Amino acid sequence: MNLLAFKIVEAIKKSNPEQTHSIEIMHYALSIILNTLLVIITSLCIGGLTGQLKETFLALFSFILLRVSSGGVHLKSARSCNIVSIFICSLIPHITYLIHNHFIWSNLFSLLVMILFAPNPDANAQVPKEWYLGLKIISITLVALNFWIHSPVIGLAFLFQSFTVIIPLQRRSLK
Repeated sequence: MNLLAFKIVEAIKKSNPEQTHSIEIMHYALSIILNTLLVIITSLCIGGLTGQLKETFLALFSFILLRVSSGGVHLKSARSCNIVSIFICSLIPHITYLIHNHFIWSNLFSLLVMILFAPNPDANAQVPKEWYLGLKIISITLVALNFWIHSPVIGLAFLFQSFTVIIPLQRRSLK
């Protein structure tokens, strides 16, 4: 993806060198967009092929929505992030039966994680500290809504996202 993003950015810069940002800035932004599209399109294709398109879309949407408000740790490379994200979002619709008897507990765990650890934004996101309380409230509200919606797909997406919010205490103390 990085090579594709770089080739596209080079072409954009060459066609309009004065009115474009630096190659580094455009490459960073385009890489994020292309990697996100790769995860979404691949997951939805897998969901369509396995007959779980709606559920895969719901898993993706739920995971992304909570991730935006709660943050979470990142993997070391975009490739590993893509692979893990595709795996998780494609797997969720197929394993919802695992939490049917434990739905309340998985939701309670996610809620507790949001109360204790959210938000945990990426350092590169530069989220102002003044936004933290609002992001925490949004994260808690999203998870709490699933007690009413009672969707195992949303519950599992939130559970997986909750694991990314938990970080070692030593790293958390650096904030």
